[in-house]
Amino acid sequence: RQGDYVDLIINEMIPEVAGEDLADYIDVFCDRGFFTQEETDRILMAGVKHGLKPKIHANELDFSGGIQVGVKYNALSVDHLEFTGEEEIDVLLHSDTMPCLLPGAAFFLEMEYPPARKMIDSGLPLALASDYNPGSSPSGNMQLILSIACIKMKMLPEEVINASTLNGAYAMDLQHELGTISLGKKANVFITKRIPTYSFMPYAYGSNKVETVIVNGRIQ
Repeated sequence: RQGDYVDLIINEMIPEVAGEDLADYIDVFCDRGFFTQEETDRILMAGVKHGLKPKIHANELDFSGGIQVGVKYNALSVDHLEFTGEEEIDVLLHSDTMPCLLPGAAFFLEMEYPPARKMIDSGLPLALASDYNPGSSPSGNMQLILSIACIKMKMLPEEVINASTLNGAYAMDLQHELGTISLGKKANVFITKRIPTYSFMPYAYGSNKVETVIVNGRIQ
């Protein structure tokens, strides 16, 4: 039974994982057919108790209440958000939780995209991520994600660049060491091929614009 599995997660898995220092975060998929609001609440409570940083995947399939649970626990991010209405936007506006959109999943599953333009125009920041996984988004190509976000969700080039760098770092509580080219941060950057403008990044979808990758100050 699902309830027994939730008990197993709370009473055995989380203490073991936290005790062995195997994870920094705890992430729950709160959605129709998966973990309920109540189950998500219990799992996040246990994770926080053991020092794990809360995150949420929610509202991909329905208005699941996952956004509200995530904000209750001051989650770093709530991810997916295809089903996001006025109530959810208002909850997020009164929180420090980063809405993180995963357009690769909506593309692969042929679903409706999150209302990115409405969220931005309401005053919300957004992060972007690939949701790279074999079941719903089998591509980790962030250049493609930028293109989908602009073409299908009507985000602007500067918005998708900010969403996939600084806001993405914030969504993992890494904004003080990653996300911008700044003194004191890690030198994780890439250099593009010659392109006419930064807007070319999402415009020329499917083509590789990256020439050089630098990780921790070293050319790869």
